[in-house]
Amino acid sequence: MAAFRPAGPGRLADSPVFVRGVGGAESNTACLLAGAGHRVRWIGHVGTDGFGDHVLAEIAAHGVDVSAARRDPDRPTGVYFRTGGERSTTGERPADPALAEVLYHRAGSAASAMSPDTVDRAAAESGRILHLSGITAALSDGCRALLYELTEPRPGRPLLSFDVNYRVGLWKRRDPAVLLDLARRCDLVFTGADEARAAWGAADPAALRELLPEPSVLVVKDGGRGATAHTATGTCHVPALSVETADPVGAGDAFAAGFLSATLRGLPPRARLRHGHLAAAAALTCPGDLAEPPGRALADRLAALDDDAWGRLRLTPGWTTRKARDR
Repeated sequence: MAAFRPAGPGRLADSPVFVRGVGGAESNTACLLAGAGHRVRWIGHVGTDGFGDHVLAEIAAHGVDVSAARRDPDRPTGVYFRTGGERSTTGERPADPALAEVLYHRAGSAASAMSPDTVDRAAAESGRILHLSGITAALSDGCRALLYELTEPRPGRPLLSFDVNYRVGLWKRRDPAVLLDLARRCDLVFTGADEARAAWGAADPAALRELLPEPSVLVVKDGGRGATAHTATGTCHVPALSVETADPVGAGDAFAAGFLSATLRGLPPRARLRHGHLAAAAALTCPGDLAEPPGRALADRLAALDDDAWGRLRLTPGWTTRKARDR
């Protein structure tokens, strides 16, 4: 989608100027994985309008292959507006709306018209990992059918990664139990404790593992408290980092990118969680949906710290810049 956030503080209604960017859980993760040195392809639909031009150009500029993306001449590119706060997982209006307003314009968009008939399945399954998001399932019946087809159990499919990404505003007239069903069909699942509580009534990592025994890896993120990975070798918990937050949006997508990058490199669960936290910290310390990820050498060095040193880390805006990387 094309994403717009106010140029300054305040409610959407009071903001005369907006900063344009690109939003979308899958595209965020794709761009950050490319920034971490991996070959990445993004598959989606945008309109033949100027916003579609911008979305594809911006994603490609991050080193992502967009050759399998489709332009829809009959439907517009999706758009959304947001302020700087975290999205609600309950649907309740925040006490201060300026902190967490999100306004979607996705009904009838090009992306909402995706279906099993409009996506190149061979292209989608050409990588080592196919990363999907629960947001897609909420857009239309065709999008939901597409996710069910891509998650169909069969020999030779790539490792399926699924980020629940429950967005209450997109599920008002749909049953979020679909997300649980899709998650059970995947190999690696990411969920936040807060969204799992809102969607399924469970938030404790152990309870969620009972609810989702099928994935070989289940990652439960619990905000500032840390993240837990359930794997075949046991359960691993890594505390979150101390971060000076500039913008909370995009941290979950970044965490997935960091974890997936470490997975592709064959690192153990503890290192995967730490790389997820470091990527999330990059997003938290940067305004906008996308942040510059830490260089691999810096991320590896920080991920290798002992527990005491990890607990003492405090990351502030600019920590992933070249100057910081060279220190």
